[in-house]
Amino acid sequence: MFLWLKTYIAYKVSFNINTDNLFEELILFLNPISFLLLVLGVSIFLKESKRTPYILVMSTLITFVLFANLMFFRFFNDFLTIPVLFQTSNMSDLGSSVHELMNVTDLFYFVDLFILILLVKYRPAAFVQRTWNQQSRKAWVFFALGVTFFHLALAEAERPELLTRTFDREILVKNMGAYQYHLYDLFLQTKSSTQRALADGSELTEIENYVRANQKEPDADLFGIAKGKNVIMISLESLQSFVINEKVNGQEITPFLNEFIKESYYFDNFYHQTGQGKTSDSEFIIENSLYPLGRGAVFFTNAQNEYKAMPEVLTEHGYFTASLHANHRSFWNRDIMYDALGYQHFYDSDAYEITEENSVNWGLKDKEFFSQSINHLKEMQEPYYAKFITLTNHFPFTLNEEDRTIDEYDSSSNTLNRYFPTVRYMDEAVEQFIHDLKREGLYDNSIIVLYGDHYGISKNHNDAMSQFLGKEITPFETVQLQRVPLIIHIPGQEGQTISHVAGQIDVRPTLLHLLGIQTDNYIELGNDLFSDDYVDFTVLRDSSFITDNYVYTMDICYDKKTGEVTDLQACQPYVDIAKQELNYSDKLIYGDLLRFYEKE
Repeated sequence: MFLWLKTYIAYKVSFNINTDNLFEELILFLNPISFLLLVLGVSIFLKESKRTPYILVMSTLITFVLFANLMFFRFFNDFLTIPVLFQTSNMSDLGSSVHELMNVTDLFYFVDLFILILLVKYRPAAFVQRTWNQQSRKAWVFFALGVTFFHLALAEAERPELLTRTFDREILVKNMGAYQYHLYDLFLQTKSSTQRALADGSELTEIENYVRANQKEPDADLFGIAKGKNVIMISLESLQSFVINEKVNGQEITPFLNEFIKESYYFDNFYHQTGQGKTSDSEFIIENSLYPLGRGAVFFTNAQNEYKAMPEVLTEHGYFTASLHANHRSFWNRDIMYDALGYQHFYDSDAYEITEENSVNWGLKDKEFFSQSINHLKEMQEPYYAKFITLTNHFPFTLNEEDRTIDEYDSSSNTLNRYFPTVRYMDEAVEQFIHDLKREGLYDNSIIVLYGDHYGISKNHNDAMSQFLGKEITPFETVQLQRVPLIIHIPGQEGQTISHVAGQIDVRPTLLHLLGIQTDNYIELGNDLFSDDYVDFTVLRDSSFITDNYVYTMDICYDKKTGEVTDLQACQPYVDIAKQELNYSDKLIYGDLLRFYEKE
């Protein structure tokens, strides 16, 4: 009863799972008990002396599973998966974030354990042991299974083909249950682990045909316009487009980027497509023009795969390729994954002078990072491809007082309040870097690409976001908030704002074409953003998608111009295409299919 009650309370209070009707509420209420009856019911098959210890141990484990999901959800607005649990090398860097996520009220989730332990110790008579004969045990099993199948029948009636919707973990938890979901996740992990062993090259043919049929010709005037130039790629941590050309407390949030946009190509309808891998996912998408996985991070789960990533392609065309990130090399498994992507050098924390004074939150401050990176750039052989990964604008968005040049916002969300000063700091750091590039004579011979890697403000802060934006945050607006900046500066080119509906998956073919590199022989799911034939359509990792006229999310179709719900049939032609693209990408990764393409 304790576990049932606190799980249901967690659904409503901590996971913010909403229901549309009493039928959905009944399913949500029932789903914990269908699991608990079976798992705790195992105790009736044990000896009397082992029943209470078993129930206490299982109660503790189930509580910690619930609490771990709660902590993860507060940061990522998502539920844990088994691949995420393999990312233990990241845990040492999460100190400040975890502290920020914990609340005093979290003790509520452990109160029942303390009560049970005290009763066992001081009132053991409270646990009356009854005798279970074979007939009563069978009755219990049939009862528990009956409740389970009744719950699953309700869930299937409410959400047909529930188990095919693995891309939407909230729907799975809402209907299947948090604990049952983890068992299903274990099944999926086992299934995905066998895909590589059973894969063969014949599976590539269908995918390659799809890619070739959807490939667009590059713009004739821009193809090769940056040939032979250095490429400087900057990942802007947690930067969303809603801050561009906006003010807080009467001050511009990103004054430098607002000006830099005017002399660059700026894509104002550009979306991040990351999953649970966040920054590492954005790297993967941009380097490979493939989608990340729906569960875990590719950087961990499939770092041993064969890829034909952008660093490898550019190396073959005479570029020196390097990534610069002032964190230890094993964070997000980069030391392994960068080899698979074809990077020639990784400037990690050992390449920087990092002290307590020049660091904040997750590590080296962005201004210091860029300042020290200039010397690394100067020693690189030209032409080079150098990717910079910033750190300061990372949750929980803490900043030293001396580095804050605009005031915090005033809302109910401390996270959103602190976000604006750290965004401003990152803007100033990029400005400083651009000035340093000009001073060192590196600016005019470089194409500079800046992109937001993923969202910074999750759905957990919708009330505060609604206050800032002055409108209700509906599911439609939530999708629109997944827009991140993409800025491409090409020497000698005038600035232009382009409103193509696009995603991170389109960066690689766009950049390679600007450098004069044909992509006909590569497997890419994105397209050149400058192509005359470009189609306004992009897919998010959760299977939501955006076109020039519609936004589809959570099985609802919205008119993009009005934000109002429209006939689902308007979005239907794109639903299968979105699923197909994600499915093809998953097949390529889980089956490591590009190893066969390399041999052809």
